[in-house]
Amino acid sequence: MNIDLFIKETKKIGIHLTQEQLNKLENFYNLLISWNKKMNLTRIINKEDVYLKHFYDSLTLFKVIDLTKEVTLCDVGSGAGFPGIVLKIVFPNLKITLIDSLQKRVNYLNEIIKELELINITAIHIRAEDYAKTHREEYDIVTARAVAHLKVLSELCIPLVKVNGYFVAMKANIEEEKEASKTILKKLDSNIEKIETFYLPIENSIRNIIKIKKLHQTNNIYPRLKIT
Repeated sequence: MNIDLFIKETKKIGIHLTQEQLNKLENFYNLLISWNKKMNLTRIINKEDVYLKHFYDSLTLFKVIDLTKEVTLCDVGSGAGFPGIVLKIVFPNLKITLIDSLQKRVNYLNEIIKELELINITAIHIRAEDYAKTHREEYDIVTARAVAHLKVLSELCIPLVKVNGYFVAMKANIEEEKEASKTILKKLDSNIEKIETFYLPIENSIRNIIKIKKLHQTNNIYPRLKIT
């Protein structure tokens, strides 16, 4: 996906990028590639592939949830910064917490935040299950992109979500995961409000965005499962 197509496709989902945002995405790409030579962040390094499979893919979250308001968002298992860093660049109004279990990745994320001069965004070295114990019902939106099984993610992420807030999982194929997650979603008093299924431009690989609404407090539920 070249820059022109990237701009065109993001417009189709309602995002109109400024030149400053495009410049920051370009800088982010260069920093990603530089850091990737020192540590394993992503196998996708071709510029057009990064813009398609990381940048555009991260922004498709806008298909299911309004990101234009001043809300709090936690990105669980942020890794190389997807979708968290991309969302912050394009929606600077968001107050974002990035969580990752590997200190090296958190160091990288903090350097990206510094280099791109991003504000109201923090990267924390902690496991999601530990973070959830002390930050219950703190966020309007919690995201996780291709991190673990939906059942595991739901148990880890939904406790972080405010009542009437959303956990939004970004996945590929989900049919088996959706069925296996019914019990835990019921225990967490949450339900799937929407599943947006679409195909990435150019390569036509399937994507699913699962929007889960938290209906009531779930203080009696504590994460038991672990992700890395």
